[in-house]
Amino acid sequence: MPTGRRSALEHDVALPDLTPFDGESLHADGDHVAIDFVDLDFAGADAPDTRFLECRLQRCGLDGASLRRSRIAESLLSDVHAATVDFADSTWRDSQVVGGRLGAVTMVGATWTGIRVRGSHLGFMNLAGAHLQDVTFEGCEIGSLDVRTADLQSVAFVDCRVDELNVAGATLSRVDLSHARLHTLVGVESLHGAIISHEQLVDLAPLLAAQVGLEVRDDPSGSQGGR
Repeated sequence: MPTGRRSALEHDVALPDLTPFDGESLHADGDHVAIDFVDLDFAGADAPDTRFLECRLQRCGLDGASLRRSRIAESLLSDVHAATVDFADSTWRDSQVVGGRLGAVTMVGATWTGIRVRGSHLGFMNLAGAHLQDVTFEGCEIGSLDVRTADLQSVAFVDCRVDELNVAGATLSRVDLSHARLHTLVGVESLHGAIISHEQLVDLAPLLAAQVGLEVRDDPSGSQGGR
């Protein structure tokens, strides 16, 4: 039975009437359209090439699940949790991830278009070699975010804490870091195309100076004691 009328749900994702999932687990090459996955445990599921269109996954466990090459479109993932989950080479479009706690998330080679991640706790997110366009991270706490060699266009971090960001070899265009609290940045040489705040610029000054080969010395006049 459908669970409700078509409407803009709690996190601005418009979903159709949803049919509760009646299976036992996720399987390879699954094709799910307008399905409601609520309070289900998919730990250890081996489900590559699975497709989700206009679906909701709410309070589901994905620990150890493999969803490589999966396709997720116009869907909502709310309060999902996992210590590890593999989404390598997956394709995400016009979807949202809201809340939840994920430990190690493998997104190597993934493609994200029109994605919002809100209020999520992410331990280690590996987006190396991924393609991100029109993506927003909002109110997230991220331990380590690896976007080495990735292509990022119109990506923003709003009120996020990122303990370590690795952009080595990445291509950035309109990537707004100015509202992120960054602790460690790796790959300062790849920051071309990023937007940072004045405070971040001051923090990054020693790294930027080292990158271009500048030697910074103390002002000798300051050691004269006013003589």
